[in-house]
Amino acid sequence: MKRNFIHKLGFHVTVIIVLMTVTLIINSTTFFHKVNLWTWDYLFRIRGEVEPTDDIVIVSVNDETFTMLNTRWPFPREYFVKLIENLERAEAKQIVFDIEFTEQSDPYADALLGELASKHDNIVWAGKVIREEGETSLFRLQPPIPEISNTNAVWGMVNMSADMDGFIRNYPIFDQEADFKVYSLGMATLATEKATVPNWQDMIKSENGVVTVGGYEIPLAKGNRIPINYYGPEGSFKYYSFSSVLDDESFMLPGFESDEFVLNEFNQLLAEEVFKGKTVFIGVSTAELHDSFNTPFNYKKVSLPGVEIHANFVQMVRDRRFVNQVSLLNTLLILLLFGVLLQIGNRLLKPQLAIFVTAFLFIIYMGFASAQFIKQGEIRPIAVFLLLALLSYGFNLVQRFISQAKEKKFIKNAFQRYLAPEVVSELLKNPKSLTYGGSEQEISVLFSDIRSFTTYSESHKPEETVAILSEYLTAMVEVIKQNKGILDKFVGDEIMALYGTPLKDETHALNACKTALDMRVVLNNLQAKWQAEGKDIFEIGIGVNSGKAVVGNLGSEQIFDYTAIGDNINLGARLESINKEYQTEKHIIISEYTLEFVKDKVEVRYLDQIKVKGKNIPVKIYELISLK
Repeated sequence: MKRNFIHKLGFHVTVIIVLMTVTLIINSTTFFHKVNLWTWDYLFRIRGEVEPTDDIVIVSVNDETFTMLNTRWPFPREYFVKLIENLERAEAKQIVFDIEFTEQSDPYADALLGELASKHDNIVWAGKVIREEGETSLFRLQPPIPEISNTNAVWGMVNMSADMDGFIRNYPIFDQEADFKVYSLGMATLATEKATVPNWQDMIKSENGVVTVGGYEIPLAKGNRIPINYYGPEGSFKYYSFSSVLDDESFMLPGFESDEFVLNEFNQLLAEEVFKGKTVFIGVSTAELHDSFNTPFNYKKVSLPGVEIHANFVQMVRDRRFVNQVSLLNTLLILLLFGVLLQIGNRLLKPQLAIFVTAFLFIIYMGFASAQFIKQGEIRPIAVFLLLALLSYGFNLVQRFISQAKEKKFIKNAFQRYLAPEVVSELLKNPKSLTYGGSEQEISVLFSDIRSFTTYSESHKPEETVAILSEYLTAMVEVIKQNKGILDKFVGDEIMALYGTPLKDETHALNACKTALDMRVVLNNLQAKWQAEGKDIFEIGIGVNSGKAVVGNLGSEQIFDYTAIGDNINLGARLESINKEYQTEKHIIISEYTLEFVKDKVEVRYLDQIKVKGKNIPVKIYELISLK
C-alpha cells in the first residue's frame, strides 16, 4: 500500500515538473512573449486611469496651434524664444523641451535661444543618440546647436525604444558607450529639479540595480530601462496650446494686425498661475508630426504623444509609483502551487467538472495578479499560468482517455469469451465495477460437473478426452453467455458460472435456471451426435443456489480473478455434488433460496432437506423440471 502510494506520488510530481518545464519552454517563444506583453497591458486596463498631481503641465503644438499661427512646421525659432520668455514670466519651475534644436536655423534666432540658455538655468533641452549598426557599431551624439550646448545647458536624449509589438512600456534611464553615459530627458529633468549644478550628471549614482537622482531612488528592471507606470491615455496631464502661451499683447501673428487678432490668452493663463512653480513640458501632439506612440492605454485607439511619455516617467518617479516585475523564483513557486492544485483537481474530478475547477483556479490567480498590480505595482505573468492550466487539463484529459481505453481493452479481453456481448458493453460503460477488491452482492451461482469423468478419461485416449471435453465446454459456455451469465472458472471438467454480476440483474435466479435447463438440451443434442459418431457419452449434474456472496476481483493487484466466495457459493457446489444421491430426470437441483426468486416461473419437485456446513437450519432442495 505504502509502496503504491509512493509510486503514484512520484508519478504526479514528475507530471507537474514536466508540465511546468514544457510551459516555460513554450512561454519563452516569440509568440508568447507578445502574449505576455498584451497581458501586461491588460493589467493597466483593469486598474484604470490614475489622476496625477498638477505639478506637471504640457504645452503642446496641436491642431489649434496650426490653425491660430497659420504657418508650417518647423516654426520660426523666434516663437520658441517668445514661449520661453512668457513661461519665465509665468514663473515656471522648469521648462523641458521634447522638441529638438539640433540643426542650425536663422543665426539671429539661434543666438537668441543661446542667450536664453545662458540666462536661465531651469531649461532642459532635447538631444539624440544615434546608433548605426554595421561592421562596426557607431555611437553618435546629436546635442542641441552650439549656441545652446556651449553655454553648458542641460540636455537629455529623447530616444525611446519600443517592444517587439511597437508599444512603449519601458523608459530608458541612459544610453552608454564604454564608460560614457548620456541620460534621458526625464533623468535630466529630475536631476535639475531643485537646482542646476555644473556636471550634474556626476550627481546621478547607480548601485545594485538602483539609480539615485535628485533624492529619488529608481529601481532598474532591464539594464538601463524601467517600466513606466502610465497614469492613463492622452490628456491625463493638463494640456495648453502652444499658441495660447504666445498670445499676449506684444505678439503679432503673421498676416494679422495686432488689434484685430490678439485675444490675450496668455494673460489669462498668467492670472490663473497655471505655470507657476510647475514643470512645463513642451512637445507636439498633432498627428501630422508623427510623434505619438502606442502604450498600454492604446486600447482606446488613441496613441500617446512622446512628450506625455516623458511626463509620465517624471511624475511616476516623483510619486514613487513604480511598477516592477516579480522575480523568477517568486513566479516559479506560485506556478508550482498552481500546478499542484490543477493536478489534484484534474485527477479527482471528471473532465466536465475539472474544466470548471481549472477556470476557477485561473480566475483566482487573475484576481490575485490584478490586486497585486493595483496595490503594489507588481507585474505578474498571466499567460504562463493560462498555458499551464490548458496543458494540465489537456494532459489529464488525454491520460484519462488512454487509461479508459486500456481499461476497456482489458475488460473486453478478460470477459468477451465468457460473457454475452451486451454484458461486456455495459461493463465498458462502468469499468469501476471491476476494481480490485470485493463487495457483497445478491447473485446466483451454477455449478455443473461431468459424472465419473475420471473413469471416462482413463478409458479413452488423452486426445479423445481433450477433444470431447473441449466440444462440451465450448457449448456450455455459449449457453451461459446467452443467459447473461459469467463463466467464473473451469476446475477440470467442472464449470462455475455467476449471475447478477458484475452488473446487477434482478432476474439472476431465473437466468441461472434457464441456463441449467438449456445445458440439458444442449447435452442431449451432443449425446445424440456422439452416439451417431460411435463415441461414448457421459452425464452431468447441475446445482443452482442464490443469495448473498462477496464478489469482485479477489485475486491480486497483479493477477485478475473475478470470482465469488461465501457460504452460498459453497452451497451451490454441494447441490451439484449430491445429484448422484437423488433420482432426478434432468439431474438439476436448486435450493429453496433460488426457488423463492422463481417460484412463479418454474416447475419443481421437492426432494429433501439437507444439512449444510456452517448452517444450523436444514436447507430444502428441489428438482428443477422445466419453466412454466
